[in-house]
Amino acid sequence: MTQRELARCQEGMRRATTYEEWYQAASEHDHLSGHDEWKKKKECEDYDYRLIAARTALLRKLRKQNKIQRLTFYLREEMHGNLGNMANPALYRVGHVGTKKLITDYLDEVVSTLEFLCKGNFKGVTNADKDNFFKRAAQSFGRSALVLSGGATLGLFHVGVIQELWLQGLLPRVMSGSSVGSIIAGVVGTHTDEELDNIFDPAYLDLEWSRMLKVQRILQGHGLLDQQVLERSINRNIAKVTFEEAYARTGRKLNISVSPADPHQFPRLLNYLTAPHVLVRRAATASSAIPGIFPPVGLTAKNFDGKTVRYMPQSTWIDGSVHNDVPKTHINRMHNVNHYIVSQANPHVVPFITDDEPDRGGGVVPFLKQLMISGPIVQVTHILEAAQRHLDVPGLQSVIKHAHAISTQTYSGDVTIYPQNQWRDYVRTLANPKPRLFQRLVMTGRRAVWPEIERIRNTTRISRAFDNCRRHLNQD
Repeated sequence: MTQRELARCQEGMRRATTYEEWYQAASEHDHLSGHDEWKKKKECEDYDYRLIAARTALLRKLRKQNKIQRLTFYLREEMHGNLGNMANPALYRVGHVGTKKLITDYLDEVVSTLEFLCKGNFKGVTNADKDNFFKRAAQSFGRSALVLSGGATLGLFHVGVIQELWLQGLLPRVMSGSSVGSIIAGVVGTHTDEELDNIFDPAYLDLEWSRMLKVQRILQGHGLLDQQVLERSINRNIAKVTFEEAYARTGRKLNISVSPADPHQFPRLLNYLTAPHVLVRRAATASSAIPGIFPPVGLTAKNFDGKTVRYMPQSTWIDGSVHNDVPKTHINRMHNVNHYIVSQANPHVVPFITDDEPDRGGGVVPFLKQLMISGPIVQVTHILEAAQRHLDVPGLQSVIKHAHAISTQTYSGDVTIYPQNQWRDYVRTLANPKPRLFQRLVMTGRRAVWPEIERIRNTTRISRAFDNCRRHLNQD
């Protein structure tokens, strides 16, 4: 191994235009650097390798012996997405691609066992029995969701993230969006799998959403930008369908978060369960109503006769990112999600995200760096809490409340995908995306996913196997 060979691999990763090209260069780098040897060794303090090895051997033995009752017993009682801490991010930060071979061997065995139970013919076991087992086991195991943050024009980064996950067969069926994320999620959530390839074409997505209002209208409180332009853009990209209709058509569990303009209302997560008849396009318009930039928005829905009417007519709503940029608690409660892939593009959040690389980042310097990043945020939060208690200035309380909500949120997930800081893009945050900028942001999103693909593939593999088995059983 020479430094020149490693540098060649790094250059190959940097110049790659597809995941396959990046994967080839990254895999070669892992081989030359000796990381492949680390992957082959079971022993590591970052996970319980003894437990994983024992569980793999037991499942393999029971499957070969055709002991169906014992298999279903162990799978129901002991299968866990983070068994033995095997989802520990540290296990994916040693090499560029993949993790311990023992972990992939365990996942191979679990998936093979599930497929064996799903497709095999066993005496006294009906398809209804199988479906009941898979339904309960899947409910216990949980599933993954993709959450798209705000970020205005910079949120086109999400399109690249979705495109790469889609190409790799890893796009979750549960999806949530706030602000611009709600627009992108709304487009994906109203299109079938057969239609999805179209949205990655810049000529398909019509995103001319920014035009400044005249000074007189700005002074009258209509916001800074013309909301009619934003609404027309959303309406061109999202059909006039309700959340329930979108779910029936696509099978995707679309969620859009909105924040209340009224201080006595609460944030809401709109989906086919909580607001089945609300129009998706109007929910996206409300979730994109950035305070000060666009005025609050009233929601609309289809009534029993199919006519469009106001929904909760006494209430108006603003940018979902203000209170629930990453609404994990609500999503988990309604969709049994316990694993979150977050695509984060908010310009006020991305600079403060730090990579979770414990094996490369120990010591005093990373501690001081983290302290410098988190210290000011903590101080701002305390100041806003004090302002809420002591300042009772008309009109100011609402601003303080929104600012406090923004400062106290959690903006990350189990896997957080975000662009590297590109300060030149910040001046385009509210600009109409030209084709060249659109393509660059999409490519940035795709590239940001590549180092996380194998981690996502592993952490979602069992839940995807459950989905595949249930679809197979329901087709019979």
